[in-house]
Amino acid sequence: MEKPATALSAMDAFEKLEKVGEGTYGKVYRAREKATGKIVALKKTRLHEDEEGVPPTTLREISILRMLSRDPHIVRLMDVKQSQNKEGKTVLYLVFEYMDTDLKKYIRSFRGSGETIPVHIVKSLMYQLCKGVAFCHGHGVLHRDLKPHNLLMDKKTTALKIADLGLARAFTVPIKKYTHEILTLWYRAPEVLLGATHYSTAVDMWSVGCIFAELVTNQALFPGDSELQQLLHIFRLLGTPNEKVWPGVSSLLNWHEYPQWKPQSLTTVVPNLDKDGLDLLSHMLHYEPSRRISAKAAMEHPYFNDVNKTCL
Repeated sequence: MEKPATALSAMDAFEKLEKVGEGTYGKVYRAREKATGKIVALKKTRLHEDEEGVPPTTLREISILRMLSRDPHIVRLMDVKQSQNKEGKTVLYLVFEYMDTDLKKYIRSFRGSGETIPVHIVKSLMYQLCKGVAFCHGHGVLHRDLKPHNLLMDKKTTALKIADLGLARAFTVPIKKYTHEILTLWYRAPEVLLGATHYSTAVDMWSVGCIFAELVTNQALFPGDSELQQLLHIFRLLGTPNEKVWPGVSSLLNWHEYPQWKPQSLTTVVPNLDKDGLDLLSHMLHYEPSRRISAKAAMEHPYFNDVNKTCL
């Protein structure tokens, strides 16, 4: 029996131009589709050595991505190519639209020149982020690793798209315990740091709040280098939480007696944010997850009143 031609020639369709990064599951290349000349991002996914064929987790990731790809603020999965490597193992290439930069590099370029990102651009980026997150959440998907590096951008149009939904799990699926060593520390919600085993869409909204502050100041809001340091950064600004502000906090797995800090005003860390912006940020950084603003409600916040929503 002949091998199917597609499996062998899958990668002949593309010319790899350069490696642009390492994703959660493997290498990412900028590539040109030979037939059309279109530039794409190829994500090569390593499958576990002992896997025969494609593991269900990867298939689930792909089906989730396909479904979410319909939203303009989520990076589009254009195709999936399967091929065999020299050892006869299955290699999957996910073909995504190519974006020329990400929010981490974008923020860094402003930091380098000592300028701040213009207010209308911050608003537009934040609105697009809330819209993309609302779409994910509306379809039962948590991202769980939102950070500037995972937010792809088109420099010319300042269009923003959420990427690396590789760790997204449909939380409608009854996987109640999530492993929590996944999120980058700086954007990690306090309930995750404190060892909560059940968590919700609110973990993404905490990350969105951290990204918001960073867009305004060009500096990470809570740059901790260990789980404990990360919590202390948060407590110093927002006050050490207790049962009154966050019922149930002291029964979380990693809860200890912490130094007692009083909450500071958010203006101390984002002095150049207006009243509406500060109000929105404070709602994103609520300690009690159930009281944290949802992405959908955030889109309706007065802070976004002057955003041209029709063109987004």
